[in-house]
Amino acid sequence: MTSPLSSPATPLPEGRWNARLWGTLLVLCAAMFLDALDVSMVGVALPSIGSDLSLSTSTLQWIVSGYILGYGGLLLLGGRAADLLGRRQVFLVALGVFALASLLGGLVDSGPLLIASRFVKGLSAAFTAPAGLSIITTTFPEGPLRNRALSIYTTCAATGFSMGLVLSGLLTEASWRLTMLLPAPIALIALAAGLKLLPRSEREKDHNGYDVPGAVLGTASMLLLVYTVVQAPQSGWTSARTLLSFLAVAALLTVFVRVERRSAGPLIRLGVLRSGSQVRAQLGAMAFFGSYVGFQFLATLYMQTLLGWSALHTALAFLPAGALVAVSSTKVGSVVDRFGTPRLIAAGFALMVAGYALFLRVDLDPVYASVILPSMLLIGAACALVFPSLNIQATNGVADHEQGMVSGLLNTSVQVGGALFLAVVTAAVTAGAPADPTPQAVLDSYRPGLTVVTLIAAAGLLITLPGLRARRVPGSVVVARSTAPETEPDGPTDTEAGSGRGPDGVDYAVTGTAAGTETVGARD
Repeated sequence: MTSPLSSPATPLPEGRWNARLWGTLLVLCAAMFLDALDVSMVGVALPSIGSDLSLSTSTLQWIVSGYILGYGGLLLLGGRAADLLGRRQVFLVALGVFALASLLGGLVDSGPLLIASRFVKGLSAAFTAPAGLSIITTTFPEGPLRNRALSIYTTCAATGFSMGLVLSGLLTEASWRLTMLLPAPIALIALAAGLKLLPRSEREKDHNGYDVPGAVLGTASMLLLVYTVVQAPQSGWTSARTLLSFLAVAALLTVFVRVERRSAGPLIRLGVLRSGSQVRAQLGAMAFFGSYVGFQFLATLYMQTLLGWSALHTALAFLPAGALVAVSSTKVGSVVDRFGTPRLIAAGFALMVAGYALFLRVDLDPVYASVILPSMLLIGAACALVFPSLNIQATNGVADHEQGMVSGLLNTSVQVGGALFLAVVTAAVTAGAPADPTPQAVLDSYRPGLTVVTLIAAAGLLITLPGLRARRVPGSVVVARSTAPETEPDGPTDTEAGSGRGPDGVDYAVTGTAAGTETVGARD
C-alpha cells in the first residue's frame, strides 16, 4: 500500500521536494517536537506545582510517571493501530486528544486530575509517535530521501527535548500552568494543517483479522512493566510487591509471545526480530535513551542541589548539547548514505561514553567551560549521530504495511529503556546515600550513578559492534519477509530482481514476488 505522495508512478527526485511534502514533514515534526517537549518540560515545574496544589513528593512523581506509563505502555498498540486503521486517521485523532489533554492540564486545580491529563497525553503520544514515523517511512522511499526526512524528524525530537528544559525555566517563572498550556495551540495548528496536508492512507484490508488477545496482553504487559520499574525505587527492588510484579510481567510476556506466534494477524510479527540489525536498533535505542535520561537526572540534581543554580541556569547549561543536535542532525542523512548506520551509531556511542566519563571529573566548584561544557558537546554530537541512525536502521528493509508496528516497537524500546535505566541509576545513587549529607558526601553518592550511566552507554557501543563486522562478512540475511502464508501460489507470480543497500549499510541482492520482498544475500 502506498500513499498518494509516494506512488511509484511519481518518483520523487532527490533534493526536489514540493511544498506539500515539506508541509507533511513539518506537521509530523511538530507532533514529535511536542512529544519530546512534554517529556522534559514538566520536570522543572514540579516544585511550583507541588506548592500550588499542595501535593506530596510521591504524588508529584506521578505527574512525570503518568505520562511515561501511558506513552510506554500503549506504543505497541499504537503502532499496530496505525497499520490497521489508517496512519492519517490515527495520527490526527490522537493529536486532537493531545491538544485537549494539554488544555485540561493547564486549567485543573486537582492533583489527580492533573495526573489523569498527563496519562491521557502519554496515551495520545503513544499513537502519534508510531503513526507519524510510519507516515514518513511510507511517504519517502527508502534511501537518501527517507534518510534526509528522518534526520530532520529526529532533529525536531531532540530539539524539543532540549528546548523543553529552557522553556520550562522561562515559563515557570510566570506560572507552571503555562508549561501545561503551551503544547495546546501548537497541537491545534498542526492538526489543522494535517487535515489539509497529510496523505490519505487506506485501512489495511488483508490483515487476517484483529489480534485482540495480543493487543490486550501486549498492552497489559507493557503497562505493568513500566509501572513496576517506576515504582521499584520507592517500593524496593527486592520487595515482595516488586518481585511479584516482575514475575507477572514475565508471565504476561510469555503468553503474549505464544499468542503472537499462533496469530494470523499478530500485533508484532516476531519474525522481524530475526534481523540482527533490527535487534541491534531496538537494544541500542534502550541504551541510548536510558543512559541520557539517567545522566540528565543526575546532572540536574548536581547543578540545582549542590551548585545552587536556578532552573533557567541549569537549562542553559544543557543548551549547547541541544544546539549542536539542532545544527548537525539535518546533515546526518547524507552521512548515513555514505557510511551506513552501524558506523554512525558506534561513533555516537563512543562519543557518549567519553562525554559521560568526562563528567565524572565534576566537583563542588567547577569551571563550566573546561569541566561541564566538553561533556555537553560530546553528548550533543553523540545524540546527533545515534538517534537519527537508530530510526533509519529500524525502519529500513521493512514492508510498508509493517512500518507502524516497527515504529511502535522502536518507541517502546526508547520509553522502556528510559524508565528502566533511570530506575537503575536512581537505585545506585540511593544505595550510596550518605548518613551525613554534606555537599561532598552527596556528590560522592552521585558518582556510582554516573558510572552506571557510562556503563549503559558502553553496552550500547558493544551491541553495535557486530553490525560493523556484518559489513565485511557476506552471508544470508533476512531483512523483511512477507506475512503471507508460505504456500505455493495458485497461478504465476511476478518476480523482480535487483539490489540495494540494507539497514546495516550492506549491499544486498534482492528478489521480489507478488507475495512480498525478501533479501536473499549480502554482497561485499
